[in-house]
Amino acid sequence: MRRIIAEDPNWSLSLVPCLSNICLRCIVNNFKERPIFEELRPVEKDFIQERLSPSLPLHVTAKVVPDGVYWKRCCRQRWDNCDVSRYEYSWKRMFFERHLENVVELFVPGVTEAQTVLDTVRVCKDHVKRLEISQLLPPIKEPNGEKEEKEYESELVIELDDEDSSMDHFDFSILLDKLKKLEELHLMYSVKQCGMNFEWTMFEMTERDCESLAKALKTCKTLKLLRLHQSQVGDKKCRLLVKHLLDHPSLRVLDFSHNLIGDSGARAIGKLLTRSGLEVLNLSDNNIGGPGAKAIAHALYKKSGLLSLNLRLNRVMDEGGQAIGKALLSNKTLRHLHLGGNDVTWLTAFTLSKVLAENNTLTRINLSCNKLGEVGGKALAEAMSHNSSVTECDIRLTEVDEQSASSISKVVWDNQSLERGKKAGQRKTGHISSTSE
Repeated sequence: MRRIIAEDPNWSLSLVPCLSNICLRCIVNNFKERPIFEELRPVEKDFIQERLSPSLPLHVTAKVVPDGVYWKRCCRQRWDNCDVSRYEYSWKRMFFERHLENVVELFVPGVTEAQTVLDTVRVCKDHVKRLEISQLLPPIKEPNGEKEEKEYESELVIELDDEDSSMDHFDFSILLDKLKKLEELHLMYSVKQCGMNFEWTMFEMTERDCESLAKALKTCKTLKLLRLHQSQVGDKKCRLLVKHLLDHPSLRVLDFSHNLIGDSGARAIGKLLTRSGLEVLNLSDNNIGGPGAKAIAHALYKKSGLLSLNLRLNRVMDEGGQAIGKALLSNKTLRHLHLGGNDVTWLTAFTLSKVLAENNTLTRINLSCNKLGEVGGKALAEAMSHNSSVTECDIRLTEVDEQSASSISKVVWDNQSLERGKKAGQRKTGHISSTSE
């Protein structure tokens, strides 16, 4: 009897790869030239996704490789924090949204080619539903010597019109009209790491930026949420943006918080409320005074489907506070109202007390950091005793007496318990009906 002894003592016949695995490895190694995927069985597809290189060109993998293990590997190789729940548990969507965000945030006007963005959009557009841009770089400043020389040369030639000159930041007109599934856009004109080159102009959008963005927003018909904050947006820029958002078919949430919007901009936004389907409006930390708040109140009274209004940290005072209160006597849609830090007094509290006694739509109201005093507190407490809808009433730091604050808290607690009971009953009813079906 003959016996064969292998040179490798750990070798056995079971270590020999089967032909199918050899073929699959060949597909992996040549995927760039021949992207074979759809023809494979589910088990074979899993094999491919676990072994494909994350550095493959996106135009090769974008349409061929579906959401799954491969895109999970791509995300985790590139970013440390990968919370896929924020992307509807889609690894592919996470990768393409964050990849496009990085391209825009690192775009340098006058240096980066626009074609770079267009090539990226071509492979990303079917998977991008939200963009969160937290940095927009300005053009590179020229050294003083070169700048003076160019200024001297410019005296010898005819100056170009503003339309022919380059944008101050990234031009969104080359991007938004191509993203046919974009629903949310979060923008902040700032620079993350400016170092010793800090200038205030790095943290604001210019008029040309504003005009370009406004026109681009008008072409983005699927947009539901727009957030433009901490970008030094004043009245003029606000009016320009609103002009192009009038009659927008899908916009539901508008957030212009932490800017410089005053009464003129607020009037424009009031007009927008009557000519759009806005449901949430956040104008916190701006310069809106009484006249601007009255314009918004007029829109609430006239025609508006607004569900939430946030005017925290403005200057509406009693002129604006009372106007909003009177508007809510007839408005039956607004559910959340935030007037914290607006220098309103017992006069506004007295007007809002009438709303709380008659309006059963409002569920959350915030009057914190105002000077309501004992008179305002008692008026609110009396009105809350007849209210069954408000589940949150914030009156911290308002100089309200303890007895009134305690009475309001008790009613709020009772309303919360009532609301929980209603929701539990609805869940139970829904469960019974679905079981019977």
